[in-house]
Amino acid sequence: MRDFARLYNELDATTATLGKLDALKRYFSHAQPANAAWAVYFLAGGKPRQTVSTKFLRQFSTEMSGIPEWLFDECYQAVGDLAETIAHILPPPSHEINISLANWMEERIIPLRNETPEKTREALFSYWNELETQERFVLIKLISGAFRVGVSKLLVVRALSELTGLDVKIIAQRMMGWTDSALQPSAERYKLLTAAQSEFEHANKGGQPYPFFLAHPLQANPQADPQMLGDIRQWLVEWKYDGIRAQLVQRGGQSWLWSRGEDLITDRFPEVSGISLPDGTVLDGEILVWKNDGPASFAELQKRIGRKTVSSRILNEFPAVFIAFDLLEQGGHDIRHLVQSERRKRLEDVVLNINAPGLILSPLIETPDWHMLGIMRDSSRSRAVEGMMLKSVSAQYGIGRTRESGIWWKWKIDPYTVDAVLVYAQKGHGRRASLYTDYTFAVWDSGLQGERKLVPFAKAYSGLTDREIAQVDAVIRRTTVEKFGPVRSVTPTMVFEIGFEGIARSARHRAGVAVRFPRMLRIRDDKKVDEADTLETLKLMLPDPSQKAVDPSA
Repeated sequence: MRDFARLYNELDATTATLGKLDALKRYFSHAQPANAAWAVYFLAGGKPRQTVSTKFLRQFSTEMSGIPEWLFDECYQAVGDLAETIAHILPPPSHEINISLANWMEERIIPLRNETPEKTREALFSYWNELETQERFVLIKLISGAFRVGVSKLLVVRALSELTGLDVKIIAQRMMGWTDSALQPSAERYKLLTAAQSEFEHANKGGQPYPFFLAHPLQANPQADPQMLGDIRQWLVEWKYDGIRAQLVQRGGQSWLWSRGEDLITDRFPEVSGISLPDGTVLDGEILVWKNDGPASFAELQKRIGRKTVSSRILNEFPAVFIAFDLLEQGGHDIRHLVQSERRKRLEDVVLNINAPGLILSPLIETPDWHMLGIMRDSSRSRAVEGMMLKSVSAQYGIGRTRESGIWWKWKIDPYTVDAVLVYAQKGHGRRASLYTDYTFAVWDSGLQGERKLVPFAKAYSGLTDREIAQVDAVIRRTTVEKFGPVRSVTPTMVFEIGFEGIARSARHRAGVAVRFPRMLRIRDDKKVDEADTLETLKLMLPDPSQKAVDPSA
């Protein structure tokens, strides 16, 4: 645990990629395989289940430290992070023991899931009494299921690649599915991850997917500058669907369905995983709810996402399909090295020969020039899509967001925007724990009685520069009216332009609507609070439920 806590501290202390890479290489160069396996799991984005509730962590830490609850709350509000607060208020350890990360996870942390509160209290008192502050911090992060660290999975892949001498693509491929909660990290798995390449490796993949190739956002407009991307015939253009990116894998007579987040979702979408593909086939595509010959909104898909078991009613009410847009494996052979145009031809043959009702070939958009393509893009919302995907005909299928193998662009439509008023604020986490960075925004509503009031509709924390955050933080401190735990209500004085990708009706939200991916586009110093937008403006953006989406292939 001591070495892993030191690694966490090193990664958290720098924003430099090379600094993080050096820290990872130092750790993995001497870590025992079992410890390295758990470290890869956490650093690659594995989400440990919570073993002790927040309630008990608060209760037991105040008992051990001897401080009252009100003082704990004050400390928590000042620090902004539960694990850091607990780590600092606990008394110094009476003795320190250095137990390995694997032993901590397998013999101490995981068994806590089934313990009584009394046994959990006894165990935590003993554990906290053995660890210094930084180790306690990491332990609480692991116990609470809140472990996060500022390092990308690809950087972990790169570190292991440089240590082992294996190609980055090999390590990335082997790590697919590594964070699946059904497979516990082990020394044996880590040894396989870093072993020399074998000629039989591909045949032993089982249901393992490939690393996903990601698109870069296209900020410029090829419609305004036709020369920017060159000849339009050098690009395959498809609609950008708003669903779940997934890979459908068929090997050895068995099917697997993987999300981009490396969750195995085979059982959650049986109508998709049940599609019979030729053996040795892997398709890349998007899972959507499909109604009336067109894609339904993401809000409809959300009603399927969280369900591990799916009833016949849900299957009938929210039928899912798989929009296939790439072929990664054919006849058991990895074909990612083939250019986009060739993979597309093969994909068309595969999909047309299967003719399964839940499998749809992503349609190509053909226009004579960029100007006409821009006009087509303007119809995206009526088709329930987010914009377009532009794929170079010569692009191979790469790993992650890279341009080494070619390029994919995502040309999204402009976001919805409204001018809203800042009404609540909360401090951030980590380096922003001392600043108010998480904001709640409201719009005006006249209501049934005609009384004009501000109604909250969205929370946002991204989009501002550090300088702007400092400016807003100062205003919040001057205008705070009430405190609700870590939340501050403020006198409405600031207007922001808020952008979001989608909007849907919601009975759970006070405003009656829910927006998707809200973010701050700019501070509207030129607008008075009374000039902010209204709830009626938001509701006019709602899709008409009586009007079905246009089939994107039309």
